Amino acid sequence: MSRIGRLPVDIPSGVQVELNGSQVRVKGPKGELQREFSKLVGIKMEDNQLNITRNSEDPAERALHGTTRAVLANMIHGVSKGFEVVLEVEGVGYRAEMDGKKLALFVGYSHPVKMDPPAGVSFETDAKTRQIKVLGFDKELVGQIAANVRKVRPPEPYHGKGIRYQGERVRRKAGKAGKGAK
Repeated sequence: MSRIGRLPVDIPSGVQVELNGSQVRVKGPKGELQREFSKLVGIKMEDNQLNITRNSEDPAERALHGTTRAVLANMIHGVSKGFEVVLEVEGVGYRAEMDGKKLALFVGYSHPVKMDPPAGVSFETDAKTRQIKVLGFDKELVGQIAANVRKVRPPEPYHGKGIRYQGERVRRKAGKAGKGAK
């Protein structure tokens, strides 16, 4: 039995969960998420908790058991508290600013790179610490938008300049050692 899949998912107050077969709809103060899960895994609501079950020890069902529970827990956490990914801008002259709701990145190109947030996602910047916060209630979408922002100028190994996740370690390389001694 999956150790993660066995754990029940608590539903906090203020969050509504609707089950319609394998379709799950979660609504909370931050937003609303809907997802279709595999029919191989059973989802039941009992005493303000969601329990995930499987019928057999088939490898496909075993693989879905813990994954389904984790995705449901992320949906409930997202609509109640939300998710946040913090990015850091590193480099001389590199910065990020807000242009209305758009994120404007000045990262060494001849023009600022402007990014529109999709519905359910917002950006925040801090000029002093050169941080970008990607906020939202859908964990997958927040992670994908943060990856798209990082992709504008990923950190490079020689000077360490670029956009990186908070706490990400960039392995530095030595540059040219100079003209070799003969």
